Amino acid sequence: MARRSMRAEISDAALERFHTRGYSAAGVKDITDAAGVPKGSFYNHFASKEAMGVEALHRYAATQRFAVLADDSLPPVERIRRHFTFLRAQQEERGYTRGCLYGNFAAEIADHSELIRAELAAGFDEWVAGIAEAIIQAQRAGTVRATLDPAVTARFILNAWEGTLLGARAARTGESFDAFFQLVFEVLLTA
Repeated sequence: MARRSMRAEISDAALERFHTRGYSAAGVKDITDAAGVPKGSFYNHFASKEAMGVEALHRYAATQRFAVLADDSLPPVERIRRHFTFLRAQQEERGYTRGCLYGNFAAEIADHSELIRAELAAGFDEWVAGIAEAIIQAQRAGTVRATLDPAVTARFILNAWEGTLLGARAARTGESFDAFFQLVFEVLLTA
C-alpha cells in the first residue's frame, strides 16, 4: 500500500495539534514529529506556519457538514438543527474539549496574523450565508417569522454557537447546548 503524501501527513498532524493544543502551542517541530516526517520537509510544502494554519482551517471546515444547510430534501429549519446537532455531538464525543477551530483561532491568533484573520472572516461569512439562506427559505415556507433579518439572525446564531462552545467547555456539560437549542429552535426560528 502506498504511503499518503507527505503534505497530507503534515496537514493532518497540524489540524490535530492546532485543535487540541492551540495555534501557539503547536510548533512546526511538534507537527512534523506527529506526522513522522523531518522538520525540513514542512517548508517544502508550506511557506509558513500561518499558511499551514489556513490549510488547517480548510481541512476542518470540510469535516463540519456545512452541506446539510443546503440540503433541499430537508425542511430549512431542520437543516439548521441537524447541522448544529452534528456539531454538538462532536463536542460531546470529545468530552466538551477542543471547541471550534474557527472560534479558537479567532480568540487566539486573529489579532496577530492578518492572513489567518482574513481566512476566519471569510469562513464565518460563508457559514453565516448558509444559515441565512436556510432562514430565507424557511420564511418563504412560512415556518420562520418574515420580520427577522436573515443575515443578522444567522450572524447572531453563529455568534451564540461560538459562545455556547465556550460555556460547554468551561462547565464540561451540555447545559449550554440545551439553552442554545431551546432559544434558537423554540423561540427565534419559529413562525
